[in-house]
Formats: sequence, structure tokens, C-alpha cells
Amino acid sequence: MCETRLFLVREIHMKMSAAKVKMRGKKMRNQPSSVQYVESGTQNGGGGDEGPSSIHPSTKRQTNTHQRGGWVRGHQKDGGGYSREMPNYITAGAFARARAEEVSTMLKAVTKTTGSCHVFGALPKHMRRRAMSHNTKRLPCRLREVANRMRERSLQAGPKKKKEQAKRKSRKARRRHGNLLLEFNRRQRKNIWLETHIWHAKRFHMVKKWGYCLGNKPTYKCYRSCHRAMSGHCLLQDLSYYCCIELRGEEEKLLASLSQLTGKETGPTFAAALCLSGRRQGSVVVYRAGQYPTQPLGPVTFLWRPRSQELTNRQLWIWAHPTIKQDLLLELQMVCQCCDPVVPPVVTPAEVFPTLQLEPKPEKTSDAKQITETKRKRKCKDASGPPAKKILGDGTRSPSTPVTWNSSSNRIVISDLTMEIVRYRLIGPQSFSVLAETMEAATVCNEINISKPSHLWWPEQCKSESKMNLHQQQTHVFHILKGIFSTGELPSGTVLGLTVDDPRLTLPTKKVKALPCVRPAQEMDEKRRELMLQGVPELCCQSDLWEQSVRSNVADNKTSEQELNRMRNEVLVPGSRLSPTPPQGRVPILLVQQPGKQVGNEMSSWGAGWDLLLPKGWGMAFWVPLVYRGVRIGGLNMSLKHSQNKGAPHFPHDYPDCPAGVRFQEEQEAELLAKFKRRPPAKRTNYIKHGCLAPFCCPWQQLSEECELITTEGEEERRGECQSTTEADTVMEEMTSYGEIAETKPLSRVVVLRNRKSLRLLSGWCRATTSKGQKSCRVGELPPLDRSAMTVFLTAHRMSLVWVRLSVLCKGKPELHAMVCVPTAEDLNLLKKKCGSSGPQEPPHRDHFKSSVRRRKKEPKKAAQSSWCSDNIQGKESVFSTEPNPTTSVVLNSSSSDIILGLWPDPLPSITSNCSRVTLGWVTQGDFSLSAGCGEALGFVSVTALLKTLFNQPMEHRGVLLLRNPTSLHYRFAKINIEV
Repeated sequence: MCETRLFLVREIHMKMSAAKVKMRGKKMRNQPSSVQYVESGTQNGGGGDEGPSSIHPSTKRQTNTHQRGGWVRGHQKDGGGYSREMPNYITAGAFARARAEEVSTMLKAVTKTTGSCHVFGALPKHMRRRAMSHNTKRLPCRLREVANRMRERSLQAGPKKKKEQAKRKSRKARRRHGNLLLEFNRRQRKNIWLETHIWHAKRFHMVKKWGYCLGNKPTYKCYRSCHRAMSGHCLLQDLSYYCCIELRGEEEKLLASLSQLTGKETGPTFAAALCLSGRRQGSVVVYRAGQYPTQPLGPVTFLWRPRSQELTNRQLWIWAHPTIKQDLLLELQMVCQCCDPVVPPVVTPAEVFPTLQLEPKPEKTSDAKQITETKRKRKCKDASGPPAKKILGDGTRSPSTPVTWNSSSNRIVISDLTMEIVRYRLIGPQSFSVLAETMEAATVCNEINISKPSHLWWPEQCKSESKMNLHQQQTHVFHILKGIFSTGELPSGTVLGLTVDDPRLTLPTKKVKALPCVRPAQEMDEKRRELMLQGVPELCCQSDLWEQSVRSNVADNKTSEQELNRMRNEVLVPGSRLSPTPPQGRVPILLVQQPGKQVGNEMSSWGAGWDLLLPKGWGMAFWVPLVYRGVRIGGLNMSLKHSQNKGAPHFPHDYPDCPAGVRFQEEQEAELLAKFKRRPPAKRTNYIKHGCLAPFCCPWQQLSEECELITTEGEEERRGECQSTTEADTVMEEMTSYGEIAETKPLSRVVVLRNRKSLRLLSGWCRATTSKGQKSCRVGELPPLDRSAMTVFLTAHRMSLVWVRLSVLCKGKPELHAMVCVPTAEDLNLLKKKCGSSGPQEPPHRDHFKSSVRRRKKEPKKAAQSSWCSDNIQGKESVFSTEPNPTTSVVLNSSSSDIILGLWPDPLPSITSNCSRVTLGWVTQGDFSLSAGCGEALGFVSVTALLKTLFNQPMEHRGVLLLRNPTSLHYRFAKINIEV
């Protein structure tokens, strides 16, 4: 038995790993020396050479050549190299002493109790009972004395002062309306919540962006269904996070101030005739004051209030993305000279809760009656104060923060209306059909309500005959628009003002899909045709939504859900309209038509729809009825896909020359880099071998600088000696390394070309085609693309980027940050011979940093840095000579600690000539387009490199470029389109 025990102990020990040796050493530090293991096997602590572990030399393990000794885990071949012979003898005395020490150590460990241990530790788990802690007589006799002593010591020490913990309310108390309201208001102090936040939080993945908590994408699969809704029915989005800035003042002074922020070359400005009349909504890119065409802030949409005899000043709403709100507000204050903030008035409880003053207070009859009427106790300190009120608007802003600024010189007033107006966007051809079934024009109050004095706004409106005539005209236009089949048939930006009844009064019992009017009335044809050609008359664009007093009155006197439920219970036919309409159930709205796709010659007006503007507090009252009409709900990701299918840049993703676009690119790069680092090194893409210098960002500035210096050097060389080359070989020969470019960097900033005249000219030189490139589009008479025309164009637009759309000619799906490259003469010949050719291949590159990264892991940090510097100096020329397009002038100054396996360290080498094909730009949006039926990419290319490429390409292949994803070595042929 003893021999078997020794053999098993020896075998177990030899199979343990080195990590387990340390762990076992910690566990065995309190054991007697007789049971300690000695790796050599020659000595043990059981009594010298006569100890129980003294094993015969024949029992030593026969170590293999590939093993270094120690314990090995797992089964070993042929018994693991152990001898199957037993030891010849053991000493009984030494063995007995070792076992006695082992037993005494075990008993000592079991019976020992520390200060933090209880007597229950001496009992097995099945004998431990909670009742024993209160009654020591339930303990075994041998432990009662110890337990009594511990109890006496605890009584002498006195009771411990425990930290008072707040008692958690029961779920029933937490679900009460008052407590829910307090919790709802508390959680809005950090991030702004939209009025549809609770609805989205139950169905969407929420993200925190730009100070808001917004829905990104639904939790269910709906990508294709949302695209079908945008193409055939209706998609609904909540755009209330867009910020609204209001300007009031004289028209001439407003236009003079705003003219400093725009440029006429980019298109219609704030002074466009149709927009200035209030009939159309306009859009424009805003720049810093007097800095056009550099330093843009971003795109905004604006809406003028129609002229009226009652109003002497004009009113303008500017809608901007929240990322540019502060910059835009500062620029507006500077150009309008509105630097005097208006201090908000001190808010009293009577002003905060105006609805409480309208209801008569109940008289106190007796104490018993007072107790029965109280449903629950109020825990607030001031029980006599008003009840909590739901926060509507920006809950993160302090009440003392000014939101209005005026000017004493020109009498212009600027107001921040952020979260004061709810904005919903309906995308799709049947958007107006959804609105027509959801809303009904407001009914006129009866004579009894008109004769009585009222604090509500609509009964006062009904007393004016002119306003009622205007309401009837707007209602008539609203009914005519029901017969229009598609939203895109109307003029872009059409505005219609209207007053509607509470849509909750006509809420259906179940979801129904809104359909267009199949049989329109014949007498409406002429009026409908007039609306389609000229738009809504200027008089019908008026709306009471422009008035701050009306918006406040409508928000404060909204009918509660409790009252509506009571009205539903009294209806004889369930699901029918609730009548009569309450006096406070009228809401002023504004309908603004969104044009959809306006550029290019295909898919005209795709993605058109309507924007619905509502007063604050009525968000959910309109949201749920719209959902019940069969619309699809989209989040932030569908806004990006909507812009991608329209071929329009999306803010801030596709505005690299704006501060918001630069910040977005930095955040996106950090996010993609962190995701890349989370993957194991063996599972990452080696972008160095793929020849991709910047897989997570687009270095636009470096691209523009390289192309600018290449052009300058090319012109100087052309003046010195006249040489001619053909096609893309000219571009390839002129591309130089980044080391020479870094010495003379220009100080200008990159800008995006937005001059419409120049864009039309560039689009004609690209020979604009349809999405797949089969049919050429008609273009007007353009000057030929010769050297003089190219020189004039580049003189005006140096260091510029141009927004392009690339359609893949064959199979392929472009991805984010894909490279746009120039095809060589061999590539164009391959495309000419075989139209369905998928494209050439990029030869694999060599990773020069892989050995340095591995050396850094094995050697100390200082040794790794010194070896890296020596290798960098000695082997620089030989290393880079093996590249397909060598970059011998690259100077590697980064330390090995900054290198990430598979990524180029900073500074980057020459971007344009790093690969076998010259790089023109990158893709910012790329995917398979369900609308076009092929892979489409949107991005920017350098104007200088593009013109040089078009000039050297033959006419039959002009505008054909190459696309290559960062994770692939395969190039795809694509046709470039510049749509204006």
C-alpha cells in the first residue's frame, strides 16, 4: 500500500504544470517537510536518504529530448516515461512520523478559529442552522462554551452603529403615477429625452449622442422592410433633436446679416424669392462670417414666416444639427449684433402650473372626509406645494440660462427654440395618405362656446371671420392634396399651415394600412394640377404655430389620457370617433414637403416625404395614431441609408471640412481602432500586407497636399523639358514619396467643392451615366477637357475635394474607407477585352514591422528599442526595395512600443503611391444599393488627381476607376458620377 501511494504521488506531481507548482507550493507551505516534493528526486524531508520519498534510481523519469523537466499535464505516451518498478524498501518509522505530523496539521487547521470566524466553521455544512445563532443550546455540547464567550464579548462591545439605508419602496409604490413622474424627470437631467423616448426605449437600441438619448436601430430585423416602406409606403422618424433658432427683425437687416454666412455660388441662399415669401423651405450650407469658401459650419434648413398685414417684422426659423448649434448661434449673434442676453423671468408655482388655477379648489368639510379623499400620502417636504409636473423640452438646461438675445442697434431678436417644437419626418410616396387618415381639419366651435369667455386659443380664433375664412381655404387645399398619388409630385419644400383636431379622437382599434385615394373627384383635377405646378398659395402657408403664446396655451391645456379614456367608455359604438371635440382639442401644425432625390437623372424624387411640425407636449398624441396607420419606424441608421440611396452627403459623416465632421472622424477612428485591438492578433486583418495605410480614417489633408505638390512639380518639369506619356502612366511617374513632400507642406486647409457651375463642368467631363454605366446622360455644350481648361480649373479649386458617386460595373460590395484608385493601361485593356471582368489584383505587400513587434514581446523594452533603431538605420534601403512601388524615403521615427501589429505607425508614407495603383480618395458610405440593384459607394476624391486622371484616359473609358476594400486585395471596376 505504501509503495502504491508513493508511486501515485510521484506520477501526479510529474504531470502538474509549472503554474500548478507555484499554486501547490502556496497550499503546501503549512505541511510538514515529509510531504514536500523535491524536483530532483534525490532528497526529501522525511528523514534524509531513508525518508519515505527516497525512491530507487530506477524509478526516475526518463526525460525526453524535447522536455526540460518538471511536471507535465496530460497523458504521456508509453506511461509517460515512468518506470513501472516499485521501490525495494521504505522505513516504517519515518513513514509513521510523517503521517502523524500530517494528521496534527489537519486537526490544527480545523480547530483553529480566528477573530472573524464563527463557531459554525467547525461544523459540517449539513449541520449549520440559522437558529443556532440565536439559541446556543442548539449547538453541540463541545461548541457551546466557545459560542457563549463570543456572545458575551459582543454584548460588552455594545451595538454597532449601522449605516442607515434608505428603505426601498415596494413595486406598487414605485409604479404610482407620481413616483413614475418624479423618476421620469430625474433621469432627464443628464441627457435630453425626446417625447417618444419611452416608446423607442422599449423597441430600439438606444445610443447617447450629441447630448440626447436617441434610438439607433430596432431590436427586430427590418432593414428590407424599412427600405420597402421608403420606396412604396411610408417610414416615420422622430427628428425633434434638430435644433431650431428663431430670428425676428426687419427683413432688410436680417438679409444683410445672413448674407455674410453664405455664398451665392453654392445655390439659393436665405434671400431666394420663393423661400423669402414663406411658400417654400430652403436649405443652404452655412460658413463662418466672411470666410466662404473655407471654414464651413454645416448644412441648415430655414423657413420664413409668410408676410402679413398684422406683422411688421419678419420671423425666420433655422433648423440645424445639434453638433453645430453652438457655433451657429455664436456666428448669428456676431453678424446680427445680438449680444445682450434676456434674463428669464422668475417662475412662480402659479405660472408653472396654470391649469391648477382654472379648477376650483374643493372645500374642506371634515377631517374624516379629507382622509377618505386622499388616495396616498405625499412624502415631499412641502406637502402644500403643487404636484410634480412632467418635464417637456430640455431637462438638462437650468431655468436661469438665457435663451433669448436682442440687439439695441438693429432690433433683431434671436431665440433658442430647441425642444420647443416637435418635428416628425415621413418618408415615402404615401406619406400624405398617412397624414390624411391620421388628421382631420379642426371643427369650428359652436355658438355657445364662442359666446363664453375662454382662456383657450381656438374659441378666440373662431370669433374672427377672416381667420375662419383662412382655415376653410387651408382645409380645402388639404382635401385636394389627398388625391395626389405620390408626395414627389409636389414642388420641393412646399409649406402648408393647418389646424387639426386631436388625432387621439379618431384612433382606430387596431392597426390599419393607409392607402391613397383611388378614385379622385373629377372636379378636383384642375385644382390638383395647379397645386402640382405652382404649389400652395402664400396665404395658406400661415399657421398659428409661429406664435409663442399659442404654443404655450396648447401645451398647457392638453386633454389628459384619463379624460379620453372616460370618453371612450361612454361611446356607444366602440372604436368610433369621440364627439363632441373638447375645446382644447385643436392643434396648429405645419406641413413641409421634403423633395427627396434631386440630383442626377435617375430615381427622381426617391425618398420624398413630409415633415410634421407640432407644438411641444403633443409628441405622443400624434406619434401613436401615425403608428396605427401602418408606417415603419426608423432610427439613426435609417437616416444614413436614406441619404445613401439619395446620393446625398449625410451630416456629419460626409462633411470632412466642417468641425463637426472632423470630430466625427476622430471618434469613428477611435471606435474602429478599439474594436480592432479587441480581436486576437491572429484574427486581425494585416492592413500593411494589404497595402492599406489608413483603414480607420481618411487623411484628406495629406491627400490634398500630395496631389497639390505633384501638380506643381509636374508643371515645373513640363516647362523644363517637354515629355509626353499616355493614360495613367503619367500619374504614376509624377507620384513622389512622402518624405520629399513633408519638407515643403503648404499651410492651406482642405475644402469641399460646392460651386455649382464648377460641379456641372466637372460632371460633364466625367461623361455622366446611369448607376450601372450602360446609358450616357445628355449634357449641355461644354468646353473640351484640354490642358488649358484643366489649368484654369485647378487654379480656382486647388486643395479641393469633390463629392462623387461610384457604381460598381460588375459584382462587388463597397465598404467603409474603401480606396478609389486609378486604373493602369493594362487594366483598361482587360476591361475592353472582357466587359464582365471583375478587376485586377494588388500584389501582397511585406510587413516590415512584424519582426519588431515579435522582438518587443520577447526582449526587454530598452533592448527592443535599441535593436529597432539599429535595424531602422542599417536595413532601411534593403527593406523597402522589395515593394511593388518602393517608398525609399520613408523615415521610421516611431518607437516599437507605438506599433500595432497590422497597422502603419505615424507618420504615414506617401498615400497616393503606396500601392500599385494611384489613390485618388476614399469611400465614406458603401453598400449594396437595393434601389439601384448594384454596389454603390459615396465618397470624396481629390479634384487635382481626378482631372489629371480624366485628361489621360481615352474617351471610351473616361470616368472608369477602381475600388478596393481595406480587407481585400481585389480591385473592382466602377464608374464615377458627379451629380449636381
